Amino acid sequence: MTSEQNPAPETPEEAGPRPGRLTAAAALAGLEGAALAVGGAYMLIAGLTGKPDNPEQAITGGVTLLVLALLPLFAARGLLARKSWSRGPAIITQIMALPVAYTLLQADSVAIPGGIVLAVVAIAALVLLVNPQTTRALGIRTPGGAQESK
Repeated sequence: MTSEQNPAPETPEEAGPRPGRLTAAAALAGLEGAALAVGGAYMLIAGLTGKPDNPEQAITGGVTLLVLALLPLFAARGLLARKSWSRGPAIITQIMALPVAYTLLQADSVAIPGGIVLAVVAIAALVLLVNPQTTRALGIRTPGGAQESK
């Protein structure tokens, strides 16, 4: 096989500047991670210092949110660095956010605007993450992509 038949794959760094869609997807994932971290820290601090109805539940919820915040934060960092592995965790984060947004929308409280914002952010991030330009920028081969290069 010659190099013409089997060209070396273009690395994401050599593909040019990072597309705006990829930067926007990373920003949205980072925003979600930061929101989870802030919420988790608030619950943890309230559980340790405040007088919640159930301190153990507040502490457990806070720690859980802090751990969950790591997924979108790592995904955002990977997206900014144009690592192909980062798209999977970013998509998983958005898919997990949709049922949470739906639950917030079903509440009869001030949680409804939060549900609207979360739904808009999750859908926007999903659209950005599955965009062909984002896929190419991350160096992800699409089905049939090997046939196109022949």
